[in-house]
Amino acid sequence: MWVFIILLIILSVILGSITIALHQLLQKIDGKLSKKTPRKNLREHQRLITLINNITDAILSTDEHGIINTYNSAALNLIDTNSGINGEHISQVLELKTIDKKPIDIFKELTKSSTIRQRDDIIMMIDDDDYVRLEVTLAPVQGGDKITPDGYVLILRDVTKTKSLEEERDEFISIVSHELRTPIAIAEGSLSNAKLLVERNITSKIPEAIDESHKQILFLARMVNDLSTLSRAERGIADETEIIDVAELAAQINSEYSPQAAEKNLAFNLDIGGRLGSVQASRLYLEEILQNFITNAIRYTQEGSVTLSIKKNRSGEIIFKIIDTGIGISKADLNKIFDKFYRAEDYRTRETKGTGLGLYVSAKLAKKLGCKIEVESRLNHGSTFGFRLKEFKK
Repeated sequence: MWVFIILLIILSVILGSITIALHQLLQKIDGKLSKKTPRKNLREHQRLITLINNITDAILSTDEHGIINTYNSAALNLIDTNSGINGEHISQVLELKTIDKKPIDIFKELTKSSTIRQRDDIIMMIDDDDYVRLEVTLAPVQGGDKITPDGYVLILRDVTKTKSLEEERDEFISIVSHELRTPIAIAEGSLSNAKLLVERNITSKIPEAIDESHKQILFLARMVNDLSTLSRAERGIADETEIIDVAELAAQINSEYSPQAAEKNLAFNLDIGGRLGSVQASRLYLEEILQNFITNAIRYTQEGSVTLSIKKNRSGEIIFKIIDTGIGISKADLNKIFDKFYRAEDYRTRETKGTGLGLYVSAKLAKKLGCKIEVESRLNHGSTFGFRLKEFKK
């Protein structure tokens, strides 16, 4: 991510230099009108305009008074207009604000310095509630021996998505750090306690301390696994698809999770239709989603059963469902269960050792598979988590 941001900054500077050169070239062309044929001059001008229009950042050039004399199509797209803006004052065309919503006179900003500057705290309002975050390069154009600039060039790049990703990353790192702190502290304290018990030859309580440390380390291992899966999905490492036989997948899951359910005296049921066929998907993503749903179902079901249902409908969709008879989810929590690190306040949820990442990761992976997770649940009446994939047809 940081490499990408640095490249963007370098590209901005390069584009700024190119645009300034283009602006100066335009001035030279205008100054040589008397020495060139109209046809040749027009051809050079059109070539220059074509070059500017193929730059994806918005570019505007003004004279020394802020009157626009050159712009590209990206500038019109940013301003959201089809009308020509030559002859308009740049401060009237671009109504910009700082990130804290204070109005900014862009022409005054242009005249503040004799060197190229950049700002990334500027926004353009789209409506009352939405805006575009901009990275702005401001550059004076020096011509001849004059001390004052002959004009100015402004480059505007939409960095809304980049800034949003940065903020999301910073928030995520902060939350992960907070979530890791507690289990690490408990594990460290339990091991220190076990060490002290050994030194004092009090062996009866050593297993208890070690067992608690082991539980916390397993919790950390699950969290690292969830974060690793999420990282691979974000980078597209496991995006490759393969043809997966659904019946074989169901048999594999049954073999893997029946023993886990039996340990809690739960029945693990298979409810699958005939001739399910195959799906084309990332095996890692599909298995990870099913694993998260089944693990949660077993974890939050105290008695009864967990059922893996796989059926094919008339539209050729294969519908996967995990149905449990567990504690269920309240209406208030249903809208939040896919948030990262969210865990319901229900004491029965807090008693378990979930990381709060499973459903968040599952939602990300479902999006990668081109499907959406469907949830039906009622407090104390169990839950059903499902999704649909298209049957693969040769």
